[in-house]
Amino acid sequence: MWRYLSSMTLILGLGIILFPQHSNKEKEPGPEVYSTKYETTAKLALLEQDVKLTDDLCRTQCSIDYSKMLSKIEAGEPAAQVISKMKSEHEKMNVLIWSKRNQPLDQGVKAGELPASYREQANSFLKEAKTATDKGQHYQSPKFGAAQQIYFVQGTPSTAGDSSLIGVIHQDILHQITDHQLKNLRLEPFPNENRWKVESVDSDTLKDKVVDHPEDNQGTSHYHQNEVVVRFKLDPTEAQLAQIKTEIKAISVQRLGYTYVFRTESMEAKSLMTYFKKWDVSYVEPHFLYLTNDYYDDQERDTSDSSGSSNSGYDNATSSNLKNITPNFIPNDNLFSRYQWNLPLIETLQGWQLNRGAKDVIVAVVDTGVDLQHPDLQNQLLPGYNVISGDDKPQDDVGHGTHVTGVIAALVNNNLGVAGMTWYNKVLPVKVLDQTGAGSTYSVAQGIIWAADHGAKVMNLSLGNYADSGFLHDAVKYAFDKDVALIAASGNDNTERPGYPAAYDEVFAVAASDSENKKAPFSNFGDYIDVTAPGVSIASTYPNNQYAALSGTSMASPHVTALAALIRSTNPRLKNTEVYQIMRDTAQDLGTTGKDKYFGFGLIDVVKAVQLAEQKTSSSFNWQQNWFRQIHLISKNYAW
Repeated sequence: MWRYLSSMTLILGLGIILFPQHSNKEKEPGPEVYSTKYETTAKLALLEQDVKLTDDLCRTQCSIDYSKMLSKIEAGEPAAQVISKMKSEHEKMNVLIWSKRNQPLDQGVKAGELPASYREQANSFLKEAKTATDKGQHYQSPKFGAAQQIYFVQGTPSTAGDSSLIGVIHQDILHQITDHQLKNLRLEPFPNENRWKVESVDSDTLKDKVVDHPEDNQGTSHYHQNEVVVRFKLDPTEAQLAQIKTEIKAISVQRLGYTYVFRTESMEAKSLMTYFKKWDVSYVEPHFLYLTNDYYDDQERDTSDSSGSSNSGYDNATSSNLKNITPNFIPNDNLFSRYQWNLPLIETLQGWQLNRGAKDVIVAVVDTGVDLQHPDLQNQLLPGYNVISGDDKPQDDVGHGTHVTGVIAALVNNNLGVAGMTWYNKVLPVKVLDQTGAGSTYSVAQGIIWAADHGAKVMNLSLGNYADSGFLHDAVKYAFDKDVALIAASGNDNTERPGYPAAYDEVFAVAASDSENKKAPFSNFGDYIDVTAPGVSIASTYPNNQYAALSGTSMASPHVTALAALIRSTNPRLKNTEVYQIMRDTAQDLGTTGKDKYFGFGLIDVVKAVQLAEQKTSSSFNWQQNWFRQIHLISKNYAW
């Protein structure tokens, strides 16, 4: 995979610009935007930008952490206790040394050990840091090391200038983000077919397809070699089920609702599909894989904000209790002003003057799980479900789900990290994708149904596949019929081909745009797109108390999910279809006038959407909504 990284220097040297300037007369992306050459080079440049921004986020957050530690020490807390606690909470801080001015480093208070393989380099930078901090100067070294062993040295002088904190910080997150985004932006074939026992096929014909280049992912689906999904018109009897198991030599049979997943080592999927034609079935299909589209106890948190107002229930969501949110309000989250361009762009801060969410409106994140211990997410999370392992908590082992969740619900105005779009909506984490970022139709469908049965009012689906699966569609219909608003990412292959679940009529489809309101170069497009949201270099939470920048429609989707939650918090009587229509009606038009295939109805607008939600009631809106929905369904079906 590192071959792509080696290409970046060349790309940047040739002057590749991340967000190319378009003519003022140009109303939609030109043909060059969709060329293979443009797509690949733009994605590589985005990957480098995400890694660079993540490095910057890490350095900024570490500087803040160092200053907080020094403040505690100056206030009288023992230095050994302060730095030991910080190191235990932040694995990335390999070494921390507190020393007085002009005191040799080896005589300071120390926690941790230097990495043996890079000790000489680390010592050299530590000496430079000590010299700088003794002069009252802040210090950060260049990166050193390679692959997963990347480090930098930081030095911060105390306010009084009589001591300093110096340390070595492990930046393995840069390797993680690189690996993550190579998959998420489809810059390498994914999934690794040696890791998964799968086949790659054209989604229309199910003919075998070799995936050895990023562009081969367009229109490609992956499925388990020896499994099929079957829905019978009439449930088989025990005798019939036993007969099937014997004839196909099944080694496992799973059932979810009316649908069965059969697995056998003796037959491949195509043979199994042929076999089931003799049975009275509604459908039989391969057991597809879904991929990311980017690539505990329920304790109530302290519900008093800095103004002393209550943050619980619907009462806090009403405008009468938002006097402390002024037109000039800026949250004090320490990464907000510098890195979160995305929230001001969609009028989020102004929207908070009207509504900040309600804990009763639960948001399900059906993904890779969530870092349950992240300090910027703790007490925002409800006990979720791990479909992959069954009994385990939905702990994120990829990073994708934690990032998505932070966009929606990272704690706001808590002097830490980033700000989410909602202040009070609880998140229900559901892990359906494993440590590779992939999950089967069965696991995704099970997660959707579980979330719908456990109180989700809004659901984020930052995952996808190009195969139209009846099994997955049944699960989507189940949640939709329970009045869940389902929001999904369109995909990152820069293709007009509909991706699922985003293209289902019951699902609200999201494309991605950049900071200049241009189409993100990776974003899928088509007539099924409903709206657009920011999806380029989005700063959010990441596992192990970290923050990262990621790009993808996976990052755009949770912006819309959060907006849907704010709308339902404002007016809980609205149906899911009414929530959809409000977001369409209030979007800022981009591209050609009116709805188009690149931006849908346009960029979401938090203020206008929440204002319209306040004005609407189900009784007065139903007749209009039903009419709009019929028109929308006709337009979607016409696109096929």
